[in-house]
Amino acid sequence: MADETPNGVPNPTTNGREAVLSVNDLRISFRTYAGEVQAVRGATFDLRRGETLAIVGESGSGKSVAARSIMRLNPESNTLVRGGEVLFEGEDLLKLSERRMQEIRGQKIAMVFQDPMTSLDPTMRVGRQITESLKRHLDMKGEAARKRAVELMKLVGIPSPEDRLRQYPHQFSGGMRQRVVIAIALACDPQVLIADEPTTALDVTIQAQILELMRDLQDRLGMSIILITHDLGVVASTAHRIAVMYGGKVVETGTVREIFYNPQMPYTWGLLASIPLPTADRSQELIPIPGTPPDALNPPKGCPFTARCPYAMKVCAEEMPEYTAFSEEQRAACWLHHPMAPKVDPPTRVGGAR
Repeated sequence: MADETPNGVPNPTTNGREAVLSVNDLRISFRTYAGEVQAVRGATFDLRRGETLAIVGESGSGKSVAARSIMRLNPESNTLVRGGEVLFEGEDLLKLSERRMQEIRGQKIAMVFQDPMTSLDPTMRVGRQITESLKRHLDMKGEAARKRAVELMKLVGIPSPEDRLRQYPHQFSGGMRQRVVIAIALACDPQVLIADEPTTALDVTIQAQILELMRDLQDRLGMSIILITHDLGVVASTAHRIAVMYGGKVVETGTVREIFYNPQMPYTWGLLASIPLPTADRSQELIPIPGTPPDALNPPKGCPFTARCPYAMKVCAEEMPEYTAFSEEQRAACWLHHPMAPKVDPPTRVGGAR
């Protein structure tokens, strides 16, 4: 029987070990009037075939910049690639021509953004927005494109698709607009789907529907998904593995069960402790992480969480720790796991004690 996630839903198992996408030591900065903003500072993670990898962290942690870097969607005018590689099908996406990237975007790697209203053209009928992608990548036109658009709208659960093809985005609810955006992303059967905060603008009920839709589509189509979110709570029954980002770095990775029940990094402890308990009453206060994220214009040379960590030592501010492996999947970058570090137990609301 499958393991259960913290909310009682069976934990999905990783389908295979082959990496379809690998990000290695990615370093992305932005040129600004104030100086160079170091948004991603050596992020490394991989996405395996048929799995969902959740990248979680607070706003400003670098997760969305890392995701957009895969698609090469950061603004060219001020983006600086300071190092690293993004490998897909034997090619480093960071080194490809823009023409080659246009062939990959949408056709092999697609992206769903946070706000569907900004992703859709308000002056264009929904049907045309779906068929534009089919025309661009598959040279599919006319009735064939229209039939494929209907199929896609049925696939994502939009009722009366033949009629709704002729409607405009403002005639759809927020949840239905997000389903349209997902339909456009799936138009060319991509191998990888990147979903950047796909449920943030939606209410809780619609959030659950969109996440369930993504799970169902993955099961049916076999695609790999990168789910970007600031909320660990939404990934419990959705992801196979989690990468925790902070200060532009991946500070911990592991399976969903490992991250929820046996986290090894104080920042991960803070994220988990800030999730409201399902049994809590309204009088129970949330537990925030005190302090603010590091300044990306002048990031710390040591662990980026040092200034906010209640367990920080002198060495934490001076040098970034190496990763410590705890299993085949889980590793964390924290000086607390050095043999000479003091013994520290996670807070009581973290892990199995939650």
